[in-house]
Amino acid sequence: MAKKPKKQQSGGGGTPATVALTTAGVDFTVHSYDHDPAHPSYGEEAAEAMGVSPDRVFKTLVADVDGALTVAVVPVAGSLDLKALATAVGGKRAAMADPALAERTTGYVRGGISPLGQRRKLPTVLDASASAHLTICVSAGRRGLEVELAPTDLATLTNATLAPIGRP
Repeated sequence: MAKKPKKQQSGGGGTPATVALTTAGVDFTVHSYDHDPAHPSYGEEAAEAMGVSPDRVFKTLVADVDGALTVAVVPVAGSLDLKALATAVGGKRAAMADPALAERTTGYVRGGISPLGQRRKLPTVLDASASAHLTICVSAGRRGLEVELAPTDLATLTNATLAPIGRP
């Protein structure tokens, strides 16, 4: 099991995600790596660069559930079950959101969308598998920057619903 991360504050103010964590007084660790634009998967690249199992690195996806944008946070080792996401938020149908709309709404670029510190707070669903880990990693708000924190802290700060929305 991973040890509890320590709070790390960056001198430059950080990203909206790290600022939100610092403001909330949550323990977290920032991991940075050199992003390779040629890598086929942002999440897998992060897991490889940090030497962390892909089941502990979670990707942030934005979906449209019955006309409302919703954030899904699932392990990079798998994929999002859109039907399960819709069910988790009481909807009928879900589809991936337009990437440009996701970027405008969250304030982050694709591959760097964080579930934390978004421009507009969206309903969030965290895959239930996160609770099996002491800490998980999510984007810290830009490509090449991840934040490691307790899944309970992530769920609390995003007011997330925990549900089985990931597929292996």
